Amino acid sequence: MELSSPIVLFWLASVVAWLVVVVAARRRRGPLYAKFVGVLLGIHTLIACALFRHVGPLAPAFAYLHGAVYLHFLLLSRPRMRPVAYRVLVSIPASYFVAATFLSFPWAIAAGLGATPYGLWVPFVLATIGILQSLTARREEVEIVVDRARVEGLRRHPLPREEAPGARRPLRVVQITDPHIGPFMSVARLRGICERAVARDPDLVVLTGDYLTMESQDTAEHLAEALSPLRALEGRVFACHGNHDHESPRHVATALARAGARLLVDDAALVETAAGPVQILGMDFHYRDRALRMAEVCARHPRVPGALRLVLLHDPGAFRHLPEGEGDLVLSGHTHGGQIGLVSLGGSWTALQLFVKMPDHGLWARGPDRLYVHRGTGHYGFPLRLGVPAEESLLKVHLAADGA
Repeated sequence: MELSSPIVLFWLASVVAWLVVVVAARRRRGPLYAKFVGVLLGIHTLIACALFRHVGPLAPAFAYLHGAVYLHFLLLSRPRMRPVAYRVLVSIPASYFVAATFLSFPWAIAAGLGATPYGLWVPFVLATIGILQSLTARREEVEIVVDRARVEGLRRHPLPREEAPGARRPLRVVQITDPHIGPFMSVARLRGICERAVARDPDLVVLTGDYLTMESQDTAEHLAEALSPLRALEGRVFACHGNHDHESPRHVATALARAGARLLVDDAALVETAAGPVQILGMDFHYRDRALRMAEVCARHPRVPGALRLVLLHDPGAFRHLPEGEGDLVLSGHTHGGQIGLVSLGGSWTALQLFVKMPDHGLWARGPDRLYVHRGTGHYGFPLRLGVPAEESLLKVHLAADGA
């Protein structure tokens, strides 16, 4: 094969671009980011190069998207929110192409073995659907009954099929979690979500962590502006940390304070609502000693008699470590609903179930405690959602006759 052939040139350009991005990442952001980029782009490069000879007349578009990937990760080494034009021409196309190439892995294996990768269009169509789902959210109302009935083990719990009956007015809660301001979650989009939350006039708005991405971690301004409509509900807005918030805790705390949100870091608050008193317990995010830390927080903040105990816990994987009986209703996020699955088709399966045993979305129960895992306002990590829509919901929390 001649050195001047398009396939060889594509390979050489890809390897050089990969090296440039890894070196820049190491110098600008440090070894951890460089390792992450090196592995991610290394796999992407191998897949894209294996497929390039099979894309025919679409080669120019393929090359453009491939180049956008390297530019996107190169500029991520300097955190800064990019303008709309950049997101439209670079960030979103790059996310689309990385997702499509990873979904194309079986086709790349076939191509590498010398076979014709028939149906190569399938992963790219799926990624196109993912783009649409990543830029939209499903608006819904979710009925939750807190009945305190004991359930053995940790298992998915059914939601009522219709509005739950009851003499007491339900507690109306809007949860915003994992907005991850960045390419898919602009300041304007999150601001719109907050404006619609205010328009619903909920009893409470809870923010359960992971507000920023690498693009938005350089300042508090983006998050503060996006959350600013929540100032109209001051006194009803409470927040906790997610894992990514420990990367820029000062900016997160500043933005939440400016939005009128009270940040609970292993702390509690008691608030009177039209549905009765609610004790809100905000757990910080911890990687280690979760059971011990959560037990200490619960001991410092015992139950308030007659109040619903609402626990803000970013990671639903930590729910199993919560002392039994301490959470009438725990509200979590973190999983982005599993991000890839069959939820859009009415199913409950998500790809997360293949890798870890933790609640991925919806209502769960363990003993007398209930956990609701929000599918996420935005997403991060794998570039796209696919089959698991973002959630923009109003939770209507009903207390059964023997409730808290």
